[in-house]
Amino acid sequence: MGYTLTERILRDHLVDGKYEPGSEIGIRIDQTLTQDATGTMAYLQFESMGLEGIATELSVSYVDHNTIQVGFENADDHRYLQSVAERYGIYFSRPGNGICHQVHLERFGRPGKTLLGSDSHTPTGGGLGMIAIGAGGLDVAVAMGGGPYYLTAPKVMEVHLTGELQPWVTPKDVILKVLQILTTKGNIGWVCEYTGDGVAGLTVPDRATITNMGAETGVTTSIFPSDEQTRRFLAAQGRAEHWVPLAPDRDATYDKSIEIDLSELEPLVAAPHSPGNVIPLSRVVGTPVDQVLVGSCTNSSYTDMMTVASMVKGKHLPPNVSFGVAPGSRQVLRMMARSGALDDLIAFGARILESACGFCIGNSMSPGTDAVSIRTSNRNFKGRSGTPSANVYLTSPVVAAAAAIKGEFVDPADLKMEFPRVEMPDRFEIDDSMIIPPKPAAERARVEIFRGPNIGEPPRNTPMPGSIKGIVAIKVEDNITTDHIMPAGSRLKYRSNVPKYSTFVFEPLDPEFSRRAAELRDKGLHNFIVAGVSYGQGSSREHAAMCPMYLGVKAVVAKSIERIHAANLVNFGILPLYFVRESDYDIIEQGMSMTIPDIRNALESGESQVKAIAGDREIPLRMELSRRQREILLAGGLLPYTVRSR
Repeated sequence: MGYTLTERILRDHLVDGKYEPGSEIGIRIDQTLTQDATGTMAYLQFESMGLEGIATELSVSYVDHNTIQVGFENADDHRYLQSVAERYGIYFSRPGNGICHQVHLERFGRPGKTLLGSDSHTPTGGGLGMIAIGAGGLDVAVAMGGGPYYLTAPKVMEVHLTGELQPWVTPKDVILKVLQILTTKGNIGWVCEYTGDGVAGLTVPDRATITNMGAETGVTTSIFPSDEQTRRFLAAQGRAEHWVPLAPDRDATYDKSIEIDLSELEPLVAAPHSPGNVIPLSRVVGTPVDQVLVGSCTNSSYTDMMTVASMVKGKHLPPNVSFGVAPGSRQVLRMMARSGALDDLIAFGARILESACGFCIGNSMSPGTDAVSIRTSNRNFKGRSGTPSANVYLTSPVVAAAAAIKGEFVDPADLKMEFPRVEMPDRFEIDDSMIIPPKPAAERARVEIFRGPNIGEPPRNTPMPGSIKGIVAIKVEDNITTDHIMPAGSRLKYRSNVPKYSTFVFEPLDPEFSRRAAELRDKGLHNFIVAGVSYGQGSSREHAAMCPMYLGVKAVVAKSIERIHAANLVNFGILPLYFVRESDYDIIEQGMSMTIPDIRNALESGESQVKAIAGDREIPLRMELSRRQREILLAGGLLPYTVRSR
């Protein structure tokens, strides 16, 4: 029996464990990427390990999230990131060079390599035939130091594509269709592997849109084969020597398969307030629109931008619509400028936004009260835009451009214009002057790392106590995202200052949580979080575990927890627990006393179930932990565990 492409790459990188679906394995990481919102803490953690340099083939530090510099904090953090990159041999992509996933695809990604990134949309690299996985910053720091990355050996789901996309139907509609089938929950431990005759007609930028937004399904990653389209893209980027052909074995078998006929797809929309709330465009046609934003790591490629520019050329923006365009990289922006497309957008009335994450994370271009905002990004969680009352819809660039032209949702086929077929160029404009390469090893030791007053030491947890005794500090419902737990937007500038950032934990749901939790912590009590289904979905933001840990949270009890967040909880010494009987969720109330007796012995002995005493009720709970994770929890988190193990 042959191997899937996923299994072949993972087996080639296996350094610990036995490759059996469902078991924990450790893999060698070839490349890492960080961005400034999560990378600052990742490098502080890397520094605390006492290493002289990175052990990966290549690591890149990007600045693309907090480029809006209101106050000194972001500028200081960017200086820290540049200096720490110089000290440890890391490439540094300066502010303005572009979004990490777009730039990494253009300049660094290589088929067959493993990539670990401190951003949940790192699977974008799967469009190049990489095993690219999003993780918490601490996991990335350990990988930079040469440690394996541990994950559950995944099951592999074949997404078999046939046919070809029709005019006005795009790769964004492909991944929206996948989300419609798989939804945003229940896919932990899977990888989506794209196969079939329909793959050949999709360029690398097309594929990257699909693998990028595949993160919203909750799968570990998504991957396409490395074929002629991959070779063509790398050659156009001046990197033809990095191409290798990669495909699954002819007799590969998959754990599950879904079929999508590209020729039968129609334009789709993710309606408020979830990427999984997918409906046909036809259901919202005629709905007035207040704002349209094109960009983000999902849809900001050269072909995306040129398509939108072609559609709006010679037209004028309606007076009731705000329209912003954020090219994904400096490369894309310069090529647009040279082609005249940038002028076409400006003439139409577009606001040209920085090549950064910007509006996608809610730190700019927040819509008005109760506004309808169309975005080509990947998440539309309630309040993520920066406006809690806004209704955000996710669409393809062509649907977004059509709405900007008409001032309402419209099927672009009804605009009576010719479909703009924009071809990927044979040669991209290449200018890496905004990427600072590593210094020679002899010069690194002399580099002085800059630390502004907003930068603190990474907090550390204490070893797991004999028993956990405390209070249910908060009870939350289903589908709680990391944006609910740790708000982004303007709050992200405090990411290096955990005592300050922790004052915003659960701010969108319960502004009093941080004060209440801190008071309980100071009384010597442990805090519990009780949650429903799919707790911690969304961003890989490890602060959603780190800041609750700082406030004294010792355990999260939930119906289910998403993959990256569950790993982050363990990394910071917080015990993830699951209801054996989901109905027990209804028994527990906020403010109730809770005890998990003898938990340290249970972790040491390998027990899979423990009991909690909530009020006067005994509730069975399940643990899903490897031996290694148990040892991490006993030590108080991955950082003390790693330092102790060296």
